[in-house]
Amino acid sequence: MIEYCAETDGMREQDATCHHLEVPSPGLDRALLRLAAVVVLGTIMSILDTTIVNVAIETLGRELDAPLSSIQWVATGYLLALATVIPLTGWAMERFGGKRAWMTSVALFLLGSTLCGLAWSTTSLIAFRVLQGFGGGMIMPIGQAILAQAAGPERMGRVMSVIGVPTLLGPILGPVIGGLIIDNASWRWIFFVNVPVGAVALVLAARVLPGVEAASARARLDVRGLLMLSPGLAALVYALSEVGIQGGLGETRVLVALVAGVVLLGLVARHGLRGNGTLIDLGLFRDRAFAAASGTVFIFGVSLFGAMLILPLYYQVVRGQSALEAGLLLAPQGLGAAIAMPIAGRLTDKLGAGRIVPFGVIVALVGTGAYTQLAADTPFGLLAFALWVRGVGLGVTMMPSMAAAYQTLSRAAVPRATTAINIIRTIGGSFGTAVLSVVLERRIAANLPGVGGSLASVRGSAEGAAPPPRVADALAHAFGQTFWWAVGLTALALIPAYFLPRRPPEAAPAGAAEAAAAEA
Repeated sequence: MIEYCAETDGMREQDATCHHLEVPSPGLDRALLRLAAVVVLGTIMSILDTTIVNVAIETLGRELDAPLSSIQWVATGYLLALATVIPLTGWAMERFGGKRAWMTSVALFLLGSTLCGLAWSTTSLIAFRVLQGFGGGMIMPIGQAILAQAAGPERMGRVMSVIGVPTLLGPILGPVIGGLIIDNASWRWIFFVNVPVGAVALVLAARVLPGVEAASARARLDVRGLLMLSPGLAALVYALSEVGIQGGLGETRVLVALVAGVVLLGLVARHGLRGNGTLIDLGLFRDRAFAAASGTVFIFGVSLFGAMLILPLYYQVVRGQSALEAGLLLAPQGLGAAIAMPIAGRLTDKLGAGRIVPFGVIVALVGTGAYTQLAADTPFGLLAFALWVRGVGLGVTMMPSMAAAYQTLSRAAVPRATTAINIIRTIGGSFGTAVLSVVLERRIAANLPGVGGSLASVRGSAEGAAPPPRVADALAHAFGQTFWWAVGLTALALIPAYFLPRRPPEAAPAGAAEAAAAEA
């Protein structure tokens, strides 16, 4: 039991004027596990919805009689809406409190999901997807911040491993679930399926999420920063996603969006140097643990999401697998991550992220390296084992790095730190997708001269039978060469990982005092 004395703003012996504050137990107690379960329930909806719709694009175009150039905005509009609202996470928590902000986000996501299922045209579906994205964009960051504040530094590794499950399983399960729905039910159910899950999450959240009032009812919104950061992030994500689709900066609009995004984010960085109330407080990066964790998350995000683009393409284009079959063949990665994350979480809390994450990077390198030797007839069993090894590496790397980002920060800094780390991860994922898609296009063009290597044409042939042996061999070689880039990008994560804390996290009295003051 710790006593917080409001009169002296300090710690002293038990006194009648002091507020009682229970120090979190070293384990994940039942209350924290319930809290984590509710957060994960909401999080998995928003993450699955990012990928579940991708396999339905062709069906949506056919059902709504829309060309691919229009219907692809069902996916792009959602992604841009996500990117637009992430910068508001920290301010929303400070202004309204984590519980109200999280429940509002889930409710908005459910409203968007319901309207998407009722959409009557391409335009209405795109508009409702944007609304859905506005809600979904803050579900995971706010939930992550709520858990970080509840867990405290000494349990951060374990609680981050819990929320990491939907993060790594979402891109794998999404295409599988989407394929099952499209094959067996109306396309509208890819949206309606969110409604019962979200309703349960809201009911449980009302009972389980901590009802602490907002940290500061007078929290000021950094309007100037928002007017630069949200459009800048959206423009950059849009440009990088278009590069991923086209395999290059082929169109003027993509180049303009890329330049605009970089310029606006540069202005945000200069604005953020002011600290004190800005959406992105660059002063956070003076904290060595946070800076190292941010670098690791960015570089590893580049490799993770970039490889998640080319892995299913290999199975579909070279091996002739359907989207559903390709999704199932990716399952070993999720299984490896799910097994490794709880173990890595406990070890992180016991030994420090700096002793765990480099090992995870090396394991991920081994698993990814196997894919540099791809052939048109590589046994699926060997690929599954390599992918399982890669998943173990991801589980031992990604969430311990996220946990390290909060290790030395005060409780009050958690909301804005969550905003920054999620922006970094979003940009890293988009950048990785763009880089590896461009490399793949170049390698396909080099190995199959005269055929062309645009990813649009590659995706167009993905649902047929396997190509002729000569073409399949050349394509497999192109994918293997591209995976060398994934290996190199993964190896770069060892640099910031070296600077992660190499000691067990400790409970911070200052953070505890702030928590007590908020409850007083």
